[in-house]
Amino acid sequence: MALDLDVHELLFVGDSNLLTRKALGEWETRDTKLIPYRQCVQDLNKRFKSIEFRYIPRFHNELADALATLASILPYPGNTHIDRLEIQVRNQHGYYNTIQEELDGQPWYHDIKQFLKTREYPEHAKGDQKGTIRRLAGGFFLDREIL
Repeated sequence: MALDLDVHELLFVGDSNLLTRKALGEWETRDTKLIPYRQCVQDLNKRFKSIEFRYIPRFHNELADALATLASILPYPGNTHIDRLEIQVRNQHGYYNTIQEELDGQPWYHDIKQFLKTREYPEHAKGDQKGTIRRLAGGFFLDREIL
C-alpha cells in the first residue's frame, strides 16, 4: 500500500520485540515459515528511501493493547467494510470536556464539592443528576476546602 501511495520514507512501529529485531536483521530467522517474510522485508527495504523499525513495549502502549482486546471480541465478517476509528487524546477527564458553561456561575466541580461537604444534593438536581453527582464524588475527596 505504501508503494502504491508513492511513499518514500516509512516508519514501522510494533509491540513485538521479536518481529522488530528480526525485521532489522539483528536476530536470525530460523523458522522456515518466517524466512520468506524476512526476505520480503529485505526486498521492500530496497524500494524505500528509508525504513525505520521502532519497538514499543506493550506496557508503554496501553491504547494498542485495548484496541487489540476490542478487536478480538468483535465479530468481523470477512467482506464487511469497517470505518476507521478516530481517537482523541485529551489532557483532562471526559466529564470536564462535556461542560460548556455552568448556568449558576459556579465552577464545574461545585456540586461535587458541596455533596462531599454536606451529603446533600443541590436543590435543582433531579434523580439522574443526583446519581451522577454521587458517582463523580466517589472519585474525589476533600482536604479541608480543597477538592
